[in-house]
Amino acid sequence: MNRKFLKFEIDLDFVLIAVTTSLKDYRVCYLINKYLNFNFVRADDLAVDIYQGAAPVLFSLFMYNWEASETDFYFIANKGSDGYLIPEMKKADYFLMIKNYIDDNDLDNLVSALNRIPEIVAAVKIDPKKIKSRENLLF
Repeated sequence: MNRKFLKFEIDLDFVLIAVTTSLKDYRVCYLINKYLNFNFVRADDLAVDIYQGAAPVLFSLFMYNWEASETDFYFIANKGSDGYLIPEMKKADYFLMIKNYIDDNDLDNLVSALNRIPEIVAAVKIDPKKIKSRENLLF
C-alpha cells in the first residue's frame, strides 16, 4: 500500500510587533492614536481555542485601517481570560499585527515611533515563522 504525505504550511502574510508596557489595552491604544495619528477602535474580543475541549480564551482586540494602502492594524492582548495567546512570549503584553502591505521603511518608522512613546517599555519586530503557537494568530 502506497502512502502519500501532505505537507501543510501556514501562510503567514502579516508583520508582528511585540509591545511591552504596564498599561491597560485601552490606554496604550489611546497613546498610539495620539502619538501616531492612528484611530484604533475596540472590536469584539478574539476567541481562540487554546485548550482542547475547553471554552475559548478571550483576548482584547482593537482595529485600525489605513485606507490609502488598505493596510489593517490589529492590537491584540497577549494575556487573555484564561491564558496567553503566545505562551512562549510571556514578557510581551500586546501584539501589533499588520496585515496586507506595509513598506519596510514605514515599518521601521512605526517601530521607532512606538519606542518613542514614554509609557511603552519596548516595541520589537517579531518573525511570525519563529513562533511555535503561530496558529493562534490566524483569524
